Amino acid sequence: MEFVMSRQINLASRPSGWPTPDNFDLVEADLPAPQEGQVLVRNLFMSVDPYMRGRMNDVESYVPPFRLGEPLDGGAVGEVVESRAPGLKAGDLVLHGFGWREQAVLDAARVRRVEPVEGVSPSAYLGVLGMPGLTAYVGLLDIAEFKEEEAVFVSGAAGAVGSLVGQIAKLKGASWVVGSAGSDEKVAHLRELGFDAAFNYRDGPVGEQLRQAAPDGIDVYFDNVGADHLEAAIDALHVGGRVAMCGAIAVYNATEPACAPRNLFLAVGRRLTLRGFIVGDHSARMPDMIAEVGAWLREGRITADETVVEGLENAPEAFIGLLRGANTGKMVVRL
Repeated sequence: MEFVMSRQINLASRPSGWPTPDNFDLVEADLPAPQEGQVLVRNLFMSVDPYMRGRMNDVESYVPPFRLGEPLDGGAVGEVVESRAPGLKAGDLVLHGFGWREQAVLDAARVRRVEPVEGVSPSAYLGVLGMPGLTAYVGLLDIAEFKEEEAVFVSGAAGAVGSLVGQIAKLKGASWVVGSAGSDEKVAHLRELGFDAAFNYRDGPVGEQLRQAAPDGIDVYFDNVGADHLEAAIDALHVGGRVAMCGAIAVYNATEPACAPRNLFLAVGRRLTLRGFIVGDHSARMPDMIAEVGAWLREGRITADETVVEGLENAPEAFIGLLRGANTGKMVVRL
């Protein structure tokens, strides 16, 4: 049997608190030739995402944990090198869930063929035209039930999801959009994207800064951070306000339970709705998202930023950097 050599990143150990490079191993592996119904894919780009931190812990969750001594996985876009599956041929661009490796042999059912978009990097299918784009679209429009003329606050607004939430809200007629980010450069960038106001959460208490940025309050909060951001948003929400609970990156690496939000009792009197969601439950909305967001992208009405890290060997540092806010827009690794 013929074999193909591929490098991959294995989980070497489970982190306590913040991950370190020692939690990862770069190893070589032999891949068998594809069998009937399979394809060999050479990955072009792989995604690193905040949810992956939870999978590094050996705890039950909505997705299984990564296994020690085995490769991590996640979104990737690549090119078919060899196909033994009908409907797929060498050179096809495909999206799949076997990142953190240079090549993979996959059942055809595990890949989705996508069309190259002229002038757009294939990595867009890991960002604005992929899971982050769908997360922003579904979270704002379906989970938070955003309506025209409402005021929106987005935390982690310079990231892949948050930056799209703010732009979609403006395109859909929001009266006011506020974003928080972790540096003055990111705050300036949010204003370039069309946010009406933005603040650096490191400059002072989030609650005080949100009151200054949205003095008339908010109707919708898209939560990527949790903790003090969620507490501040609850204080600022109008009666009938809604929260789309997407992530809580502030506590992913915590070793002690978070204290905030301490004001959850306000949800009763203000008739607030706080609704968590997992984007995988909403895949049926992908065609609608690609049609609408893709049109905005082609028309230049939406900006999809990327932070690109070169080389599989640097994927762990890209992931750690993502958790520390080193990215603007989607963080991807070019392989």
